[in-house]
Amino acid sequence: MVDTRSPEQRRRIMQSVKTKNTGPERKVRQILFEAGYRFRLHRKDLPGSPDIVFPGRKKAIFVHGCFWHGHDCRKGRGSKSRLEYWGPKLEANKIRDRRNLDALDAMGWECIVIWECELKEVADVLRRLGTFLGGPKKSDRQNQ
Repeated sequence: MVDTRSPEQRRRIMQSVKTKNTGPERKVRQILFEAGYRFRLHRKDLPGSPDIVFPGRKKAIFVHGCFWHGHDCRKGRGSKSRLEYWGPKLEANKIRDRRNLDALDAMGWECIVIWECELKEVADVLRRLGTFLGGPKKSDRQNQ
C-alpha cells in the first residue's frame, strides 16, 4: 500500500511522536496517584528507563504504545506501507523491550507492562497495578 502522506508530512508526523509523558503514560500515573501511590519517573540509570518506578519496592512499570511495541491487538497491527522499514523496526523494539525486562529481572526488579489498549478499562488496570504493587505504603499516604 502506498503512503497517503508526502515524505515531508510523514517526517513531521513521526518527529512529533513523544517517548516520555505520553497520553497513556499520564493516564497510568493519574490512576496510581489517585489511588494513593507515589513514584518516580524515567530512571535513566535502569535498563529501558522505566516510565514509572517504585525504588523502595524495586518495582517498575512500562507503559507501552500498542503500535510501537508490537502488541497483539487491533492498535498493534503493523504499518501497511514501507514494510521493509517497519517490520524490522518494530521487531527490534520487541527484542529491546525483552532485553530490558530481562536485565531488570537480573538486578532483582519486578516489572509490569501496561498496554495502551488496556487503558479503556481503568478498573481492570487499577486492579492489576494493585496486585502488582500491593497497597500504597503509609509514607505514600502521609505525603498527600
